[in-house]
Amino acid sequence: MTGEPRGAGPTTGRADDVGPVTGRAGGDGARRRAVITGIGVVAPSGIGADAHWKCVLAGQSRIGPITLFDPERYPSRLAGEVAGFDALHYADNRQVVQTDRWTHLGFAAARLALADAGLPEMADDPYGYAVTLASSSGGNLFGQRELQRLWRGPARTVGAYQSIAWFYAASVGQLSIRHQFKGPCGVLAAESAGGLDSLAHAVRMVRRGTPVVLAGGTECPLSPYALTCQMRNGLLSTCPEPALAYRPFDVAAGGYVPGEGGAVFVVEDLAHARARGVRGYAEVAGWGASHDARHTDRLAAGDPAQYARAMRLALDRAGVRPAEVDVVFPDALGVPRYDRSEAEALRAVFGTRPPPVTTQKPLVGRAHQGGSALDVATALLGIRHGVLPPTAGLDRPAPGCELDFVRESGPRRVDVALVGARGFDGFNSAVVVRRGPA
Repeated sequence: MTGEPRGAGPTTGRADDVGPVTGRAGGDGARRRAVITGIGVVAPSGIGADAHWKCVLAGQSRIGPITLFDPERYPSRLAGEVAGFDALHYADNRQVVQTDRWTHLGFAAARLALADAGLPEMADDPYGYAVTLASSSGGNLFGQRELQRLWRGPARTVGAYQSIAWFYAASVGQLSIRHQFKGPCGVLAAESAGGLDSLAHAVRMVRRGTPVVLAGGTECPLSPYALTCQMRNGLLSTCPEPALAYRPFDVAAGGYVPGEGGAVFVVEDLAHARARGVRGYAEVAGWGASHDARHTDRLAAGDPAQYARAMRLALDRAGVRPAEVDVVFPDALGVPRYDRSEAEALRAVFGTRPPPVTTQKPLVGRAHQGGSALDVATALLGIRHGVLPPTAGLDRPAPGCELDFVRESGPRRVDVALVGARGFDGFNSAVVVRRGPA
């Protein structure tokens, strides 16, 4: 996997190829391989990878009325929320007071990922650990509360933590401080595509000599301000029925339902993992990105040629032929013209017989970068368990969207999975994860 991700924190810019580099671990950086050794899921599907896996296998919808604020005045009133989440189980009171729910979800997902990988919460070698997460909208609920305080309160002030809690890099900074991860940290800003870009950036950090990197992302786009911003794109579903509101690729598709949460991963140098006696879930084998160069509006549908280019780049860099892909997890926006465009891109890459396609976003909502990270978590669990969860929200494929959708879960060999994501305003990304070496 080569190439510099878009919008990286301390190392912005892109390069098409990464030559041999020498880092703290020594040796040839281009030959280092990165495996995912820990998964932390905090999503409407559940807290923890096991809870998420059981939910998606059973096809249990977690879409319901928004409870984080009163949505009565809005045409879109449904979302996927993380039920029963208590931030104080994962962070102390000071950290919770100073940060937004989006970061609280990140605290939880990171702790779960580190525990799953068998790594300490406090780094034994701070400069050997890094954080590179994706972000989209920042600390919405915190910012909403403080701005209302500014407008309505007699003091006309905001709290001292407004700037750092709403800031798009808040989760990266807070996790770096919380766990004392002092390696090369950064934040990726590419909307939904950022959840995949963060994995690419993590692999680059591993190849440059940082043995352990936290990647992925969480999101909480559920506040009056955040919902209003999303409504401007004209892509939100206004269907009041939770079971029918979000239906990608279906003849009844009418937009997406927002969701919160996501997943955080431990991306680790394969040699470092082997030295600890850990095999991991899968190898991050390839990544590709492209851009449509067009603003997302009520007429846009995404450029299938550029999206296909990102997928081909990921496959080429992974050394994987299209016929070797066992499953695709698509972006699945649920907007008819976008769904047709995505199906066209898949056919351009895989021909007339694409591999099985499955999506679980209709169960949990679209959580921007958290949603694409959650797709990666589902792909990893599918590889681990040898099962693919069924496609959610699909009864009858719309014209132009006739793909090989997974209709029922069942045992099957899964060695290679491709995850695709398209961020608003033209971002396209794809990641290939492959069953790791023994």
